Amino acid sequence: MIRVQLPAPLRRLTKTEGLVELEVSAPVTQRKLLDALESRYPMLRGTTRDQHTQRRRAYVRFFACGEDLSDASPDVPLPAEVAVGKEPFLVVGALAGG
Repeated sequence: MIRVQLPAPLRRLTKTEGLVELEVSAPVTQRKLLDALESRYPMLRGTTRDQHTQRRRAYVRFFACGEDLSDASPDVPLPAEVAVGKEPFLVVGALAGG
């Protein structure tokens, strides 16, 4: 079971609290994880990635095991700790300003 931590605005959309748990087939990749997330919570389509290009939204970041995976290929397997549910996959809303 994969654990995903969503930022507060997305938790409100999904009406969830804390971690979301998803079944994702191996190898676990960002693409498969986000596909499973959007399949279970259709209201998230277009919030973390563009619906047409599937590219990550500019103000959304992905982290796992203390590593920023935002610019990693969506088809590279996620760390083993995420794949076995030991560590969560974090979806973080980036801040901008000056």
